[in-house]
Amino acid sequence: MAFDIDMIKKVYAQMAERVDKAREVTGKPLTLSEKILYSHLWDGNPDKAFQRGKDYVNFAPDRIACQDATAQMALLQFMQAGKKNVAVPTTVHCDHLIQAKQGAAPDLKRANETSNEVFDFLESVSNKYGIGFWRPGAGIIHQVVLENYAFPGGMMIGTDSHTVNAGGLGMVAIGVGGADAVDVMAGMPWELKFPKLIGVKLTGELNGWTASKDVILKVAGILTVKGGTGAIVEYFGPGAKNLSCTGKGTICNMGAEIGATTSTFGYDDAMERFLRATDRNDIADEANKIRPYLTGDDEVYENPEKYFDQVIEIDLSTLRPHLNGPFTPDLATPVGELGEKARKNDWPLKVDWGLIGSCTNSSYEDLSRAASIAQQAINKKLRPKSDFGINPGSEQIRFTAERDGLLDVFENLDATIFTNACGPCIGQWDRSDRKGDEKNTIVHSFNRNFSKRADGNPNTHAFVGSPEMVAAIAISGRLDFDPMNDTLINEDGEEVKLDEPVGLELPPKGFAVDDNGYLAPTEDGSSVEVKVASDSERLQLLTPFVPIKDSELQGVKLLIKAFGKCTTDHISMAGPWLRYRGHLDNIANNTLIGAVNAYNKQTNFVKNQLTGEYGGVPDVQREYKAKGIKTIVVGDHNYGEGSSREHAAMQPRFLGVAAVLVKSFARIHETNLKKQGMLGLTFANEADYDLIQEDDTFNFVDIADFAPNKPLTIEVVHKDGSKDTIKANHTYNDAQIKWYHEGSALNLIKKQNA
Repeated sequence: MAFDIDMIKKVYAQMAERVDKAREVTGKPLTLSEKILYSHLWDGNPDKAFQRGKDYVNFAPDRIACQDATAQMALLQFMQAGKKNVAVPTTVHCDHLIQAKQGAAPDLKRANETSNEVFDFLESVSNKYGIGFWRPGAGIIHQVVLENYAFPGGMMIGTDSHTVNAGGLGMVAIGVGGADAVDVMAGMPWELKFPKLIGVKLTGELNGWTASKDVILKVAGILTVKGGTGAIVEYFGPGAKNLSCTGKGTICNMGAEIGATTSTFGYDDAMERFLRATDRNDIADEANKIRPYLTGDDEVYENPEKYFDQVIEIDLSTLRPHLNGPFTPDLATPVGELGEKARKNDWPLKVDWGLIGSCTNSSYEDLSRAASIAQQAINKKLRPKSDFGINPGSEQIRFTAERDGLLDVFENLDATIFTNACGPCIGQWDRSDRKGDEKNTIVHSFNRNFSKRADGNPNTHAFVGSPEMVAAIAISGRLDFDPMNDTLINEDGEEVKLDEPVGLELPPKGFAVDDNGYLAPTEDGSSVEVKVASDSERLQLLTPFVPIKDSELQGVKLLIKAFGKCTTDHISMAGPWLRYRGHLDNIANNTLIGAVNAYNKQTNFVKNQLTGEYGGVPDVQREYKAKGIKTIVVGDHNYGEGSSREHAAMQPRFLGVAAVLVKSFARIHETNLKKQGMLGLTFANEADYDLIQEDDTFNFVDIADFAPNKPLTIEVVHKDGSKDTIKANHTYNDAQIKWYHEGSALNLIKKQNA
């Protein structure tokens, strides 16, 4: 039986009425995305049509999911909200703090020893506030959610950008910062600008070496890393129905890499099969009763150009396998063309590692298709030229894959089976063949491949592909290998060719597991004590942020002008820094150390205007803070791309950064800045970015008149005394301006609860 079945029945019981009402007020047929959005309005039945990309709307999500690295800060904030219990079903999943090194058993043992303080905190705080807790080793959050909590037609938010994975089971699932999650945990509405809609029509059927992963790799190449910003991507058409549920999840998962609010698919037979295979017949039965309401209306899919803001069409029958990268997930190249491009760009052709897993591609189907390639290597006497690493998606998948012999196949090729956790995908990888800063190439089935992400080496060229393609490339050991056309020489000196991969959508003998790693909370947690040691290096109770005064926004110093891509990994790195995710003061020591300084093209080396000397970004910023001087960060396009980690907003705020002024923002990061009581601004004229000089001081001339739809005027004073006046746009509404004046959104919640 499913978790929270009564909640799901309630959602379904009111969905038909709300969707019918939405059709009435909008005067048109509806997409699936609109059905879910309109049926989850905070105020109940819709009474008006919302403008896409313009109207801020309050929603009532059905559930929340948090991973351990982000849950720490989210729950530290929730503890301040004055609530006895979370208002909606919530879970915490321990998947980020387990470093991949030797293999599952020793790695998990070491994680439990080194991070026990954090795990104990998360378990106790979950127990106290009615939160479901998944122990370390239970699995990767998004795979566990897909197997246990996702349901067609639902709305969920999660403190991880890849929460969108649940779109594979027909949800609108959206990654948010912890402060957004705290709002919903505290029984408050969740605010989102009503998204635009991008429709992707899929025709035909996947065949040969082409996998579900190639659909999103192709879409990423079309839309780029910011092409989906502010939009929900809805997949439909006969080709969509031909994809497995976990394949749909893969596509939705990597929608985060195009900046999309989320992605989703309509309920179909593949989803029903997955629900029943994962012991959720009760959800499938309920969903079948309202099946037409769990997908887009026929008229929408027949004439998509009339109902979507943008339409893309992809024929799965002719889609070619891709490898995307390096350094960005939208640099899409068909496999057969990669060799020529690699030689032209001097990318290393030798592949050192093939990594299979992550929240994107760690399902039973993924492992079975990759194992079919690995088994061929054994049968055809091929020894892999690259090292292999495997991260199963959950204990249920690992247990079932072991029972069915899939893991034995990989181990026979000397692959390392890592813990059911994120591992290398998020930088938790103690790489056995450490490269320092040496130029090298890896291929993986993950979602992101930013510089330094997997192993901390800025010169590791990471390429993203399907699990089966990763397996083939790793066996060949070469980036330019095309398994569809190329041959390999085996141990007997014979020329052999790999056959097309084969896989199983679901395990023929069903899923099995001895202990899935779940701990239910006690019914009454009032007596549970949450312990945070005062001298802890890992955890620190929060002190509320103080509102920024108008007077403090005169004489603001430039901290850094970031050049080019500045993701949340650049602003607050993961990897070894994950250990400090619950201690704001300690993790603030990595603030913006990965951002490239526009004036010297170096990282973590900026000018201190007080001394004229150069130093690390956090060190310089702490000097400004000690002198009571506020600072500003200037950035390029899509600033804050990537993870939902609110640390990328909280750390600068904690250190005394008052404003971030950029050409454009990634959605989640802009919201996170607002939630923490900062100014998130964009250049009204992008060319003004070039006016900013290294020794500049900024005066926010009309900050006293801060209001919706009114640009701010900033006077930029240069070292020689000359001045430029620039305009800065913003998207703050009245409620968000209240967050700013209160010092943070959490401060406002506490005041309202008091």
